[in-house]
Amino acid sequence: MLNKILETKKEEVAQLVLPPEESVHHVSFYNALKNKKREVALIAEVKKASPSKGIIKENFHPLMIAIEYESGGANAISVLTDQQYFLGSRDYIPLLKREISLPILRKDFIIDQLQIVESKRLGADAILLIAEALEPSKLAELYHYAAELGLDSLVEVHSPEALEGILNLFTPKIIGVNNRNLKTFEVDLKQTEIIAQMIPKDSLFVSESGIFTYDDIKRVRKAGADAVLVGESLMRAESPEQGIYQLFGVVK
Repeated sequence: MLNKILETKKEEVAQLVLPPEESVHHVSFYNALKNKKREVALIAEVKKASPSKGIIKENFHPLMIAIEYESGGANAISVLTDQQYFLGSRDYIPLLKREISLPILRKDFIIDQLQIVESKRLGADAILLIAEALEPSKLAELYHYAAELGLDSLVEVHSPEALEGILNLFTPKIIGVNNRNLKTFEVDLKQTEIIAQMIPKDSLFVSESGIFTYDDIKRVRKAGADAVLVGESLMRAESPEQGIYQLFGVVK
């Protein structure tokens, strides 16, 4: 599936038309995660569907979801913009940017500098760079290019080997461990625990995928996570705001 998605991305990049450049107030994604309001910072994800789960939320209103995330105390918003496999849209970023003050992470399969320029123009404050989708040297190139444009990058790894390849070249400010294997879609929070010991002390550490309960939050926090990225459990909750309270064991 990952290879199939990357082939689609190459086709998309070849046909990419950049949106017009507009004045956008960018917010530091990194600082938002550093200033956590709970035991871990929360990146709450606006997500309609995924290849492994199909439709996650039928009644999908991205702006209303993001507004509830903000009122529920999220530190940042992750927005799926891949259309073909996740039923997302790049139009969600400017839509949300006009109405909420939280930083926005563009979650997509970034493989080219053009997509980074596009992300900046859409209003994203950060991008996702996936180690399993990029050679370490290419990832480093895209990371530094994003930084030049004023965007943070969440550098995502699934294996110790992937992280080692990156750390041989540079130290990312934000490192995410994806508990989901992108080749098999199996999810195991043990990935966070395994890779935790390799995370440089100066990097902000995010645990991604498979986090559904307060026990999961406590488990990844114990492993050393500074932040979590959560989508599905919040999307399936009675309301996104209520989902955040349940996730952190708060009764409202």
